[in-house]
Order: sequence, then structure tokens, then C-alpha cells
Amino acid sequence: MATINENYVMVESEEPSHEIDVTEQPIEDGIDIMDHVRAKAKTMRISGFIVGDDAAQIRQNILNLHQAGSIIEFIGRNYFVGIITSFQSTHNHQVANGLSFNATLKEVRVAKSSYLETLPPFIHTQAAPVITVGRKQPVKKEKGQEESVFVDSTGQYH
Repeated sequence: MATINENYVMVESEEPSHEIDVTEQPIEDGIDIMDHVRAKAKTMRISGFIVGDDAAQIRQNILNLHQAGSIIEFIGRNYFVGIITSFQSTHNHQVANGLSFNATLKEVRVAKSSYLETLPPFIHTQAAPVITVGRKQPVKKEKGQEESVFVDSTGQYH
């Protein structure tokens, strides 16, 4: 007996899979050089039976979890936390009071927010104050030569 979020199912086989990605770089002679290894999400295929008077309700509960993308907890010969990526059921004469099923589970990691709710509402930034120099205006001298002066934001000449 196994459970998927406390829904009892009879699991016939569990097939956990652990895969990795390996980056390869070709070289002139010999085999390719492998320089990086990264783990992929774990997966597990399960197959079995859902039987009993509440078999239809258990199937519907599992389908609801699958459609919503809810994180499930599978407890059987293996322990697995993830989502149901596929679910197939077979309804035939061999299982009189239920159905057989195949499902694929995939590991999920949930990212946590880096936002801290304990920060004060107003945070001072550490930046230099903004200085407005103004614009240059030509001013005529008495001898007919022009000189550039600065006019600041208050309107004073410098």
C-alpha cells in the first residue's frame, strides 16, 4: 500500500530516475572533454491499482492534484515530493472494483522570495546629492568681448 497525499493506492512498481546534464567540448583527438555536470530534476514512474468503493473518488482527487499542479507527497517503497506530470488510467474487466494506473512524478524546487518583510518602510539611499549647475549664458563685457558665466538654479550669475 502507498499513499499520494493520503489517498491510498496499490503500487505495483516504482521506477525512480536520477539524471544529470554533462557539457562536452570536442577536441581533435580522442573523446570529448566533459567540463561541467549539473543534476536534473528527479523523476519517478509508478504503476498500480486503485481499488475499493471509493476508487472513483481517489482517482478524481489525484486528477485534481495533477491538473492544479499541486505539490504532492508520495509514500511507498520510496519517498518522493514533487508534482504529477502525467496520469493515465485503464478501466477494463480485469479490475472489477477499480482501475489500473500509470503516473509520472517530477521533483520540484520552490524558490523563496528574497524580500524581507522586516525592512523599514523608508530606506535612505546612499547617493551623492544632485547638483544643478544651470546653463551657460553669454554676457557682454564693456570692451565688446563675450564671457561665459554660469547661472545656478536660484538665478544668480557666477
